[in-house]
Amino acid sequence: MRAARPAGRQLDHFLIRLRPVAVATVVNEANEVLLLWRHRFITDSWGWELAAGVVEDGEDVVRAAARELEEETGWRPGPLHHLMSVEPSNGLTDARHHIYWADEGEYLGHPVDDFESDRREWVPLKVVPDLVARGEVPAATMAAALLLLHHLRLGQDT
Repeated sequence: MRAARPAGRQLDHFLIRLRPVAVATVVNEANEVLLLWRHRFITDSWGWELAAGVVEDGEDVVRAAARELEEETGWRPGPLHHLMSVEPSNGLTDARHHIYWADEGEYLGHPVDDFESDRREWVPLKVVPDLVARGEVPAATMAAALLLLHHLRLGQDT
């Protein structure tokens, strides 16, 4: 595409258009966060992630986040709170990731989309900074969301 910078200079630039992504998790009373351990074949890497997926045409973003959490973990979240919305690669794509969290959830049973992750675990929020530092949360959106949840729930007491 041909783009113009604010000062008017024209340049050729690649753009990948993507649907919005809805992301969700639950943080329980013990300050554990529900995570998925999964493999990403594009980078051939394993890491902790939150449940996530594309928002379908006409679907509400919050509903999509709840749907993805239920499909990928077997947990139905309580009321979802908006945590953050980010543009993970705004120099290349127009993607926006919308991240939500709940402080309660109901286990419905084995997840429908269990093939998307190797396992699902409740991970203490207090270990999140160490997981990120060790590269065990390779996706930038997930790392940012987990570090913000860590800060909101635990603050400086860790």
